[in-house]
Amino acid sequence: MERLQEMQQKTEEAKKRLDSITVTGEAPGGAITIEMTGNRTVKNINIQASLTETDKEELEDLLVIAFNKALEAANNVHESEMKSVAMGMLPGM
Repeated sequence: MERLQEMQQKTEEAKKRLDSITVTGEAPGGAITIEMTGNRTVKNINIQASLTETDKEELEDLLVIAFNKALEAANNVHESEMKSVAMGMLPGM
């Protein structure tokens, strides 16, 4: 039981660290950037002013690209952090 509480505490600490980590996903040419925490929460979206004159479909495509890159980076950071918590709790895995 004590081990379980310790693991829960370590997991909560990791989640707090992940909230302080910011990753960025960028559309080609840097036209759109999306910042996300390691816990996969979107913090900021920046769209270059020149894109306001592009067509809706192109803007949507660029948003999807930037979001998916940010999400992939956040997932990688999240997975790495959680693995380190698990390895600390369950050595030899």
